[in-house]
Amino acid sequence: MKKFLALSVIALTATAGAQTFSTQPFELGLTGGYASGLSGEVFVHAPYVAGPFGVKAGVAFSRPSAPFNDNASFGGVTYGDLKRTVQASGTQVTETGSNVVVGVDGTYSLGELAPGLDASLYAGGRYGMFNRSVSFGSDTTTYTINAFGIGAGVMASYPLSGNISLIGDLGVDHFFDAPVTTSDSNSSSTVNPGESGYSDTRNLVNFPGTYFKARVGFKFMF
Repeated sequence: MKKFLALSVIALTATAGAQTFSTQPFELGLTGGYASGLSGEVFVHAPYVAGPFGVKAGVAFSRPSAPFNDNASFGGVTYGDLKRTVQASGTQVTETGSNVVVGVDGTYSLGELAPGLDASLYAGGRYGMFNRSVSFGSDTTTYTINAFGIGAGVMASYPLSGNISLIGDLGVDHFFDAPVTTSDSNSSSTVNPGESGYSDTRNLVNFPGTYFKARVGFKFMF
């Protein structure tokens, strides 16, 4: 009898543990919109790790609308003027850029704000990898910045069907000063914050110090 009771307690404990684990939702989300340019993000979210507190991790990619600042000045000549002069000579000028941001946030569920409408606050750290390249004909110069930052925002969701919900994400990210590495086919150099020429270089490549983001998409709950 004692053996039976002991086995029963173990079985009930295991079942309760399994039920507790199974009631903890896990979310996979995909959003698109604007964040210093056209942007998309994929994220995973465990919303109830400890009561209303959760953890979210995501990776965002965006194409800056203006990789370079035409108004950046070098010795009284703006980058835009230089570009137009080169183009007038028949040389093609090509600009590209990308922002990749990895973020880890703590989240706090606000619960149901209206029938079916849930919302959560989030805040956490960021690591941004920013790349800019400009080609004057066959000569290409690349600027690279890897910077830490912080971010915060709010996500709202509305169920559509089954385990699929429509979500909206509004927030702001800020990135701290970081070294800028300039490289071409012949050489590579790095200018650090506070050094001569840093502000001019940072201004040229439109380094995203602080920017607002707005995305919409879907999340899938498991």
